[in-house]
Amino acid sequence: MGLLSLAIWTPIFFGLVLLALGRDDQAHVVRWIALIGALAGLAVTVPLYGGFEIGTAAMQFVEQAPWIARFNVNYHLGVDGISFWLIPLTAFITVVVVIASWESITSRVNQYMGAFLILSGLMIGVFSALDAMLFYVFFEATLIPMYLIIGIWGGPNKIYAAFKFFLYTLMGSLLMLVALIYLYTQSGGSFDLLTWHQLPLSGTAQTLLFFAFFAAFAVKVPMWPVHTWLPDVHVEAPTGGSAVLAAIMLKLGAYGFLRFSMPIAPDASHEWAWLMIALSLIAVVYVGLVAIVQQDMKKLVAYSSVAHMGFVTLGFFIFSDLGVAGGIVQMIAHGFVSAAMFLCIGVLYDRVHSREIAAYGGVVNTMPKFTAFALLFVMANSGLPGTAGFVGEWMVILAAVKANFWIGMAAASALIFGASYSLWMFKRVYLGDAANDNVKALLDINAREFLVMALLAISVLFMGIYPKPFTDVMDASVAELMRHVAISKLN
Repeated sequence: MGLLSLAIWTPIFFGLVLLALGRDDQAHVVRWIALIGALAGLAVTVPLYGGFEIGTAAMQFVEQAPWIARFNVNYHLGVDGISFWLIPLTAFITVVVVIASWESITSRVNQYMGAFLILSGLMIGVFSALDAMLFYVFFEATLIPMYLIIGIWGGPNKIYAAFKFFLYTLMGSLLMLVALIYLYTQSGGSFDLLTWHQLPLSGTAQTLLFFAFFAAFAVKVPMWPVHTWLPDVHVEAPTGGSAVLAAIMLKLGAYGFLRFSMPIAPDASHEWAWLMIALSLIAVVYVGLVAIVQQDMKKLVAYSSVAHMGFVTLGFFIFSDLGVAGGIVQMIAHGFVSAAMFLCIGVLYDRVHSREIAAYGGVVNTMPKFTAFALLFVMANSGLPGTAGFVGEWMVILAAVKANFWIGMAAASALIFGASYSLWMFKRVYLGDAANDNVKALLDINAREFLVMALLAISVLFMGIYPKPFTDVMDASVAELMRHVAISKLN
């Protein structure tokens, strides 16, 4: 079994083992098995970096075996510089979420932990799949464990939120399935993604394919105006669900644009780039303003995620090496920062059982260590230089200014809005005198919570101070994608 298969199936295997352990009186054992499974899933991704050859755009660690031979569907895996970092990021966030959920989940612990491990393997499958039908199966299968995580362990309106999440994302994906079937017929019966990248397609076909893919991937990112499901889902999801949703699942849509929309329909991507840029800028500016007025911390960070993901799609559709690389770096950085922001809210919610900003004030007086971590993550969310949140945004803004000064100016305004809502929330929640008896009774983070915060803090600072390992891996693949997209395929 290859490294990519191990990365996919190791967490899924442990997840299935956990589902077989069906009693909450074994919760302590279940948690340790979940942690071992998550660590094993992370461990098998480490050799990928050691064996990855920098400087080539070719797919690496390729595995291929027949799956559904009658329809030429294959179990075909591989990674390049575009998808590489998303795999260890997924495995790392899974470890963090398992540790963070150690005490907060007390019912059906085996199903909760099992769902996260299975979800982790399925998401890695999405980032590894080179067969379009295999991609589609992994892409859709991720909905099931997340639907259950929201619907079983969520808040008072969890059923509504889970249904909205499932319906929005499934409806968009159905158009993608139609596009996949069309490409299958056009390619002479192949689901191979790399073959599809070379297909000569008419302008009309490319446009229809572009919008079919847009329907699936824009909802997943989510882009404005199809973002309305995200705040509702974040508010109702358990803390671990919000962390994984923001850190990884939103990246499935952004990754789809790079793997499907741009290389398969390059002319349509250029033609409709103005629309993608406009929607991205609305997300960056308007949704940033919406975040400022939120009174629920989770809703504020949810809208913040929409604004930050706007940078990702903006970077992609500027069509420059710097912009695309910046978008990918922003995906990875947002994975660290958004997970940290939601887990900070989870720490407070576990103690006070409220997400309302008005329920807090002066938390620094009783939780100084926790406040120090929260300040770092808020600064990263604001795009402070030296943190992961700055690197990708700076690259995208620089690329945007080179392409069009006014687009760059509009994108740069996000730094002001990001600082506004992030620091405004921090001031009201953490600074000043202790606002009420609940805040006065708070206990600072314990060793387990400190470990979670420290892991994320190290990641945020390392990527912010030394992003070179991340950009070196993706440079050749990004350059090849831009070269490919620059060549017209109109027949």
